Amino acid sequence: MEVIIGIVALVIVGIFLGVKTVSQGYEYTVERFGKLKKVLPPGLHIIVPIIDKIGAKVNMMEQVLDIPAQQVISQDNATVTIDAVCFYQVVDSVKATYEVNQLHRAMQNLVMTNIRTVLGSMDLDWMLSKRDEINARILTIVDEATNPWGVKVTRIEIKDILPPRDLVDAMARQMKAERVKRAQILEAEGQKQSEVLEAEGQKQSQILKAEGEREAAFREAEARERLAEAEANATQMVSKAIAEGNIQAINYFVAQKYVDALGQIATSDNQKVLMMPLEASSVIGSVAGIAELAKEAFDKKA
Repeated sequence: MEVIIGIVALVIVGIFLGVKTVSQGYEYTVERFGKLKKVLPPGLHIIVPIIDKIGAKVNMMEQVLDIPAQQVISQDNATVTIDAVCFYQVVDSVKATYEVNQLHRAMQNLVMTNIRTVLGSMDLDWMLSKRDEINARILTIVDEATNPWGVKVTRIEIKDILPPRDLVDAMARQMKAERVKRAQILEAEGQKQSEVLEAEGQKQSQILKAEGEREAAFREAEARERLAEAEANATQMVSKAIAEGNIQAINYFVAQKYVDALGQIATSDNQKVLMMPLEASSVIGSVAGIAELAKEAFDKKA
């Protein structure tokens, strides 16, 4: 009876030791006598108790690895403090278990070494302005180096690049000087454009003013020409009438000269009060002569 109980207990212990459950996102390696036998994916499995044993429980999910801060000397001899973070995923549990010892530590040292190599070949301005390019270069190098370990590095991000305090202050002063310089340049360009626009406006104004004066002079000359032409025609008509012995034409001619002389005296600058004898009959006679001349001219045209 005791033997039976012992056998049953042994069977129960064997079943307990031989049944293995692998969680989703993990893989287990099975070793027999210290040699890799097989890999257990997620699910329920049975192994040979005592003979087989679980070698490693490998996390197959994407993991994050913090890269501690370290000091890097740039190409232009600036010492900066840099830390980063690395995302990776085990794609081959066998290689990750048996091709490298202490995978996390190996990857951490590999990333730190390549950060020093890549950033040490750059000057400080390039470090601060090309972070995406730095991440891509480090990722390419580290991913290629970890392929034999069955690891896929998905992303490496530089978190902080911290120059020394005195260098940060110098950079702040430089940035301030650059902004002041740009502001002064913009202000000078604005003043220049304002002066150019003002000169253009004055130029256009003078051109328009000159064109207006030329147009006015042209019209004034045209008016004088028409007036001279009319006076010439009137003089010709009166001269013809005088030559024919028309007494009204003589009266008109005398009256016209008389009126012109009176107009010149009246418009003189030093003549404020004008006292003169007015021979109304002569003027009226001249007006009558004008009327007679006009009547004769219209009769001839009719």
